[in-house]
Amino acid sequence: MIISRGRRYIFVHIPKTGGTALGLALEARAMADDILVGDTPKARARAGRLDGLATAGRLWKHSTMADIDGLLTCAELEQLLVFTLVRNPWDRLVSLYHWLKDQSFTHPMVATAKAADFSGFLNHATTLASVHAAPFGSYLRHPSVNPGLFIRIEHFAPDAAPLAAHLGFALAPLPVINSSNRRRDWRGYYTDRDATLVAALCAEDIARFDYRFDP
Repeated sequence: MIISRGRRYIFVHIPKTGGTALGLALEARAMADDILVGDTPKARARAGRLDGLATAGRLWKHSTMADIDGLLTCAELEQLLVFTLVRNPWDRLVSLYHWLKDQSFTHPMVATAKAADFSGFLNHATTLASVHAAPFGSYLRHPSVNPGLFIRIEHFAPDAAPLAAHLGFALAPLPVINSSNRRRDWRGYYTDRDATLVAALCAEDIARFDYRFDP
């Protein structure tokens, strides 16, 4: 997450959507008083500035707007562009599975990914509950943020045009960061049943952002 009062924006980083690449691009132009939260170089360097900040929820790399409630006033929020990246849910879940398999921290989803094949991971109760509880829109949901800017990573240039206009400078095409060891074509990971499961599980995101299983 990045909060920039100077450039009047908040970047909300949804997991496994290409957010690290965008965060690096934004922090390359960071202002001196920007609040950077995460594991990028400048965010680590400024981590001490987060001490003592009071928020409604956890202040971390993937904080939602609800999490940071109390950090800014409603009047401040109304003046800021709040934006995030989103990604085709079928592709994102394949990426999430392979990323989790490579992790060593203790978490139920890490344990599930390490113990199961992709279908087993996808159909596990822990995965189903986690994905269902956090549609893309939930990350920006806040009484003073309406509606926010959602940038599809697959259509970055046109979707990011309002962001470039707001910043006053264009962002270069995003490089691939934190790429997992997986086949690029995510369709081969799915049975018909599992593809239908994701269609139902992520129906809100699929309808809102016009995603399809086979584009």
